[in-house]
Amino acid sequence: MAERESIINEALTDDELHCVLSKLEREEDRDGFGLVCRRWLRLQSTSRSRLRARAGPAMLRRMAGRFSGVLDLDLSQSTSRSFFPGVTDSDLSVVAAGFPKLRVLSLHNCKSVSDAGMMVLGNGLPFLQSLDVSYCRKLTDKGLTAIALGCCDLRRLQLLGCKLITDRIFNVLSQNCSHLEELGLSGCVNISDSGLSSLVEGCHYIKSLDVSKCSKIGDVGVLRIAEVCSPSLRTLKLLECHNVSNKSIHSLAYSCRNLETLVIGGCREVFDEPLKFLVLALSYSLRSLRMDWCLNITDSSLSCVLSNCRFLVALDISCCDKVSDSAFLGLGMDEGFKSDLKVLKMSNLPRITISGIGTILQFCKSLEYVDLRSLPHVTEISCEEAGLKFPDSCKVNFCGNLLDVNPMVDLYF
Repeated sequence: MAERESIINEALTDDELHCVLSKLEREEDRDGFGLVCRRWLRLQSTSRSRLRARAGPAMLRRMAGRFSGVLDLDLSQSTSRSFFPGVTDSDLSVVAAGFPKLRVLSLHNCKSVSDAGMMVLGNGLPFLQSLDVSYCRKLTDKGLTAIALGCCDLRRLQLLGCKLITDRIFNVLSQNCSHLEELGLSGCVNISDSGLSSLVEGCHYIKSLDVSKCSKIGDVGVLRIAEVCSPSLRTLKLLECHNVSNKSIHSLAYSCRNLETLVIGGCREVFDEPLKFLVLALSYSLRSLRMDWCLNITDSSLSCVLSNCRFLVALDISCCDKVSDSAFLGLGMDEGFKSDLKVLKMSNLPRITISGIGTILQFCKSLEYVDLRSLPHVTEISCEEAGLKFPDSCKVNFCGNLLDVNPMVDLYF
């Protein structure tokens, strides 16, 4: 066996072995490649570009020595199974020194990380393009300013749940990170319209913006985003932004014709006519629409959504209590109509009956998930008695806590 390995090693150059390794798609096969001999292990280690680890400083140093080509490092912690103290600022010092070529770093839910760690990363990772520090609750503008100053090629920044940051960070991002495309700010309660206006002074190419549960965000900020980033904007999430009204919807309709994902759940100042105007403007682009708890939405606008957004794959109309079966009658008006809808959430709709569900099933043959919880006139038994047939691969949720989250649904909203 050793003689056979020697013959192979003499015949193949490092470049040729790298070519063989690149053809192996499964992680198990790539790991098996490294078990052949020390040379193959070295090649496998240096070619590895992504690494997920749960390690302290000593182990991280060893990993840095072995996996010198890593570009994507995931140190995130699970919300359900975290360990104490988890990733610390000391670990980040090792990361900055040992992985200088890093492009992607995830520190999601690493609660021990502070501004000191961010300063180290800002000074040591000049090529960083994506950073996720969501729910790193100790972080403030000071630490993230160091990131913006040192990582000027930043394209993606996730700050979900970082409640201590303020509008001041947007000035620095605007001046230093002009290539920023994706920004997650959900739950950052201290940011305002003024901050968003400052952001787009320099960041003109935002593709995805999440300001859900940011209570100080309203029409002024949304209008400014729509005005500056309209050619690039694909995803906008405004969940529970109670100050967002019809003005924002009108602005999006006029400017953002490429929008694919829109979340306006809980925006209770949004009414039918502006929404219909938006739907007609986005009829060929919109893929996912979440408008749960939009209490002024009626059958009129929902019917417009279903009839015009032919490429819609995910829709959430939960708790829109004015919606009835009549909203679905228009589905069959166009001969040959076929919906691409895969995910439909319609829990807690007191006016929906078996008749409405039957109409949906008649024209929506691609459904993979349907949420029918808390519908007083629709139960699993009543659907069976009515002879309703859901698609074979469709998961139907008739009961359970309304706060429960389905991972597949999260992919769309």
